Amino acid sequence: MSNKKSNNQSSIFTISLTRAPLALAVSAALSASAWAQTDAIDKPDPNNDMEIMVVTADFRSASLEKMPSSITVIDAQQIQDENAQHFEDVMNSIANFNWSGGSSRPKYFQIRGVGEQEQYQGAPNSSVGYIVDDIDLSGIGMVSSMYDLQQVEVLRGPQGTRYGANALAGLIYLKSNDPTDVFEHGAEVSLGNDDLQTFSGFSSGPLSDSGKLLYRVALQQHQQNGYRDNLYLNKEDTNGRDEFTGRAKLRWYATDDLQLDLTLLHADFDNGYDVWSLTNDPTNTLSDQPGVDSQRTTGAGFKATYSGAEQFELTSLTSFANTDHHYSYDGDWANSEYWASKQCDIYDADWNSIGKLPCVYDATWSKVGQRKTFTQELRLTSSDAGRIFNESTDWLIGVYFSSLQEDNSLIDYAKYSNGGLNPSFNERTKYLDSTYDAQNYAIFGQLDIDMSNDYLLSLGLRLENRSSDYSDTNLDNFSPSETMWGGHLALSKALNEQHNAYIRVARGYKAGGFNMTLPADFSDKKEFNTETLYNYELGLKSAWLSGALSTNVALFYMDRQDQQVSASKQNPEDLSEFILFIDNAGSSKNYGLEIDANWYIDSNWHLYSSVGYLNTAYGDYQYEVAEDQFVDLTGRDLAHSPHLTYSLGGTYRANSGWFANVNMSGKSEFYYSDSNDSRSEPYTVVNARLGYEASAWSAYLWGRNLFDEEYGVRGFYFGNEPDNGWAEKQYIRYGDPRQIGVTLNVKFM
Repeated sequence: MSNKKSNNQSSIFTISLTRAPLALAVSAALSASAWAQTDAIDKPDPNNDMEIMVVTADFRSASLEKMPSSITVIDAQQIQDENAQHFEDVMNSIANFNWSGGSSRPKYFQIRGVGEQEQYQGAPNSSVGYIVDDIDLSGIGMVSSMYDLQQVEVLRGPQGTRYGANALAGLIYLKSNDPTDVFEHGAEVSLGNDDLQTFSGFSSGPLSDSGKLLYRVALQQHQQNGYRDNLYLNKEDTNGRDEFTGRAKLRWYATDDLQLDLTLLHADFDNGYDVWSLTNDPTNTLSDQPGVDSQRTTGAGFKATYSGAEQFELTSLTSFANTDHHYSYDGDWANSEYWASKQCDIYDADWNSIGKLPCVYDATWSKVGQRKTFTQELRLTSSDAGRIFNESTDWLIGVYFSSLQEDNSLIDYAKYSNGGLNPSFNERTKYLDSTYDAQNYAIFGQLDIDMSNDYLLSLGLRLENRSSDYSDTNLDNFSPSETMWGGHLALSKALNEQHNAYIRVARGYKAGGFNMTLPADFSDKKEFNTETLYNYELGLKSAWLSGALSTNVALFYMDRQDQQVSASKQNPEDLSEFILFIDNAGSSKNYGLEIDANWYIDSNWHLYSSVGYLNTAYGDYQYEVAEDQFVDLTGRDLAHSPHLTYSLGGTYRANSGWFANVNMSGKSEFYYSDSNDSRSEPYTVVNARLGYEASAWSAYLWGRNLFDEEYGVRGFYFGNEPDNGWAEKQYIRYGDPRQIGVTLNVKFM
């Protein structure tokens, strides 16, 4: 590339960056050496993509094909090829994975049909673990920028040995890129419809001449309107996204035997939440008090690895996170003028309709919270010299402590027409301040035994105690304490150099808990029991065509006991209010199949796909929603558990630099909730990215949801319209519509 072309490109890029102060600062900091070193970077080499994928979320980093478990790894190349800005953009390519769209960004996930759909109140108690660079963000994982990420790992099934109580269904692990021992820098800008603007930049390299102290910094600012027009307020951004993510890493090789890693994370997501419409309009709303969904998280992780002992390696993992979050919504989904245009019934003393008057309805709900988490883990891992039983067995032992504190302030307000001889209103304002404090102590161990004839036996066990204290201004007080255990038994067999088979049994657990603010007739629902899950899995991991094609196949069967189910009942004394509680459903059975495939046809073509089949069914379970009225879920599918999930993608890189990626993903229908029979529709979403990649820069035109598919990601079935006598009706929140944009990326050393 000539100097003249470089200078022109630099000018174009700098002009674009003036639209965002953050990006301008990044550009200024890096521009001094930007174009003097353009020849040092080559365009992506597809051959590098065929490197062995390493799973980092386990105790020992290991290649994907050697792990006796169903795992999906999405690497940096796929993240880049699909133009993924947020975890939301890649998760549909994960088999038997779903999410609940009750927030501005996904933070409630389901793996193999197991996981929460929301958390309006109560103590944090996630079924799916969510870890970012060893910082635990389970239940608050919406701050998930994909920029400068090394890979995403999704471990299916209970992780009872490694992660314990917060990984009943599985684990999502996001790992960002580590510092490098040579300088490398980059910046990126994306613009698109919906007023999308994304500015990103990173810098990495040594901080000392000796090369023992390394750093990496990555920043991203993302903004867009959020695809909704509020016709009442005449605004386009009441559902907008304003998201900043900053990561910094330091790595110090203190001695030949001691490595210290410090990770800093700051994420500030100041998003709107205005997605619901009484008419199920996917693009327009009428709310007068649009909601918010904001989260500000500051976290740090410190890892110390000492390898100076002959028999073992000592690892210490310390993490801290402080999160302020605010979630609110307009409960009536409209405004005073809208309701005044509707007619509501009035009644005589015998509740016979005697006329109509303009309706009155106004409702809002808001929760402001602060969460602090601290974790400490110490573990000893055997070295080659420390193997036991005639050098056949690797061993590991460790201890773990975590502390979680969360304070919440909840406001629930409603006013609506209630009819009667003299037209009047029901009106309520409820305040609830709560404090929750939980500590977990655990001890764990694992043996990996190299048996004869290429068999490998893995045994893992974790013993965990959880104690907690809860109190609130409604005078509810709970102090449960319990001891739980989980683990796994896995036997793998290298059939030959191309095929590795395994069988695995794992036990996971999820702590019991309590329900607050329940009326007197729900006294038997005040507390619920610990849930346990047994997962039986049979898998085959294979390499074909001299390693160009890899496949992972897993069959599984899950047995859940004392399953925790979110239930709701409309308050007969106040039709705008719902009584929410968690109940134990007895048992349920889940079984299915997962297939992942990667095929590097040649140096230019790469195809990848996934398929998940899932069948779920409740055991004998029903609960009362009104006097002598029950919801019977016996034999029914679990909520947010589609029978089929699938994805297919392909990338072409020409030797001349031209690039193309097309990918599609979809789901079959699924129930939105366990409290009714409302279902989604099946859907398929198609994305594409076209561009040109030079040695130090690249430019792309991309589109998401190209065919503008309307698909539901969350649904409710209840009465929210007083003019219709509060008749029950299905309401749907839709996923993102079509979006078109361009991206310019530069990298240099």
